[in-house]
Amino acid sequence: MTAQATQQRDLTVVIGLEVHVQLETDTKVFCGCSTDLADADPNTHTCPTCLGLPGALPVLNEAAVESAVKLGKAIDAEIPQQTRFHRKNYYYPDLPKDFQITQYDAPICQDGRLEIGVEGERREIGIERAHLEEDPGSLQHAGGNIETAEHTLVNYNRAGVPLMEIVTEPDFRSPKETRAFLAKLEEVLEYLGVFDSTRDGSLRIDANISLVPGEEVEESGAIGAATLAAANRTEVKNISSHKGAEKALAYEVTRQRNARRRGREIEQETRHWDESRGITVSMRSKEDEKDYRYFPEADLPVLKVADWTESIDIPELPEARRERFREEYGLDAEAASKLTSTKQVADFYEDVASDFDPGLAATWVADDLLGELNYRDMRIADIEGRLDDVRRLIELVDEGLITAKNAREVVLREMLDSRTDPDAVVESEGLGKTDDEAVAAAVEEAIEENPEAVADVEAGDDGAINFLVGQVMGKTGGSADPGRVNQLLRERL
Repeated sequence: MTAQATQQRDLTVVIGLEVHVQLETDTKVFCGCSTDLADADPNTHTCPTCLGLPGALPVLNEAAVESAVKLGKAIDAEIPQQTRFHRKNYYYPDLPKDFQITQYDAPICQDGRLEIGVEGERREIGIERAHLEEDPGSLQHAGGNIETAEHTLVNYNRAGVPLMEIVTEPDFRSPKETRAFLAKLEEVLEYLGVFDSTRDGSLRIDANISLVPGEEVEESGAIGAATLAAANRTEVKNISSHKGAEKALAYEVTRQRNARRRGREIEQETRHWDESRGITVSMRSKEDEKDYRYFPEADLPVLKVADWTESIDIPELPEARRERFREEYGLDAEAASKLTSTKQVADFYEDVASDFDPGLAATWVADDLLGELNYRDMRIADIEGRLDDVRRLIELVDEGLITAKNAREVVLREMLDSRTDPDAVVESEGLGKTDDEAVAAAVEEAIEENPEAVADVEAGDDGAINFLVGQVMGKTGGSADPGRVNQLLRERL
């Protein structure tokens, strides 16, 4: 093996994330403008404060602070007695004040942690800090991307939307781990009720990545400050999804390894993730902390949050709910994981399980309902107003008024595709269960018409009974209960 190949093998990937999360509040963080921007025309949700006009003063949004405290408690972070805001100075076209109100040396959450699972192994990721700040506006590149656009438009509607910036320790050793962390973080945020993943731009990721000599990584996985400082890190921006983070970082690992193999130094720079091309491109040299000229925000007083920490409660989080589902409802790990994938799914399952057998409820929610929704690229939130129809369908099966097969393969699909209620589908498709008398008649016909299969059953070929069951089901249009058909055939033969 060549010296260069050995060096490549011995390089360790080191990744840290800065995750920007839009908090789910009705108004912006320092003014009363609405955050409901989905269908808003550009630059219509603005005011003197979020546009940074002279004389306009910020007023802190209490709901944003509550959201930050909830997150701090969920990640087991230290929440200090008091915190404060600073101005981070830099110029960018969508930053109307030429500075951003953020938190610098006194973040609202410090020294947290979040456990992730990757390929059967559990790892704890350190969270250095999580702090409140305001979102800039947004740029729309007309006629191309950031490099090729004919011109760029600025929309200030998003300026001032509350953000939580979550900064991890450089604890990731592969792009796959970052994807697992982002999925877990989003899951926790949704359970807390402080985040809506369906909002445009609700989750944005900046990633810092370096390659360091493997011998300088301690057995525990820790890396010394001197080693990190000596490794020029690359910041990758414009990542907006779990999958995008994994792809961008995988590309960047390969790019840096190839550069090292050619004997080139890695520059400390900021790079843009071009998702359409699947590559990163250089944007600018990486700023240092001193370049932002932080100083205290004089228009906002020190924020005392000690009492809030005690008074604000958080709900049962995904891991705890998963474990409770296994113990309380006797579910296996896979079903418990599916049923706690979002808080809304978990809430609906518990609602169904309160009236029906927990196993039946799990099959219908985890396998049948979520399977059909995934096939249609839908979420349970998309049918929020129709969950009573799903309950009614489960009731029809539980009471023996329709077969489970027809309920799954006909009624549920028709309900989702045409928004028809289950009783109407059953009636229009003639799917009500056939009575015992009619089933018995179909059994006699199947026996009479298939003497060879009957002979096989009588000769001990138990599999032939399935053929006869199929014949009966066909004669009854699938409306007979397969278990009852099997029973009647065995009694008759």
